[in-house]
Amino acid sequence: MRYRVTIAGRTFEVELGSEGVSVGGEPVAAELRAIPDGPVRSLRMECESHRLVAHRRAPGDWELQVRGWRLRAEVVDERTLRIRELAGAGAVQAGPKAVRAPMPGLVVRVEVKEGDDVRPGQGLVIVEAMKMENELRADSAGRVRAVHVQAGQAVEKDQVLIDLDPPLEA
Repeated sequence: MRYRVTIAGRTFEVELGSEGVSVGGEPVAAELRAIPDGPVRSLRMECESHRLVAHRRAPGDWELQVRGWRLRAEVVDERTLRIRELAGAGAVQAGPKAVRAPMPGLVVRVEVKEGDDVRPGQGLVIVEAMKMENELRADSAGRVRAVHVQAGQAVEKDQVLIDLDPPLEA
């Protein structure tokens, strides 16, 4: 089965078959195993092992946490991709997405202000939830359009914290 996977603005063609896994047509030694009773997975790629937390937000829309990084991933199988293209919905939103609270919590610190340029993976806001600080990061390059929260503010799940625009061209 073929999939189109988009993470942090980069798109990869992934194929899972009887002969193994390939990314962009190149074979990759990879294995993904679920750890029972939760969203934690064990991902082994080549000679490296990673602990991965995967939350399905909607069909094809995943939130991933790997080594302190929080990323959004869009995973579309070839059948869904064909249906989207036939229906005229093949265009994927380009550019950065709004940064939303992954769960209810308290804003500890806002690390950017309106007009700041951000790079993929850059920390934008820290939210405390369940006695843990979670750094929310940019999923792609952009420019901060609006900051909707401040330190000490309580937030709800999926509340927009920061709006991002595409970066200005040089």
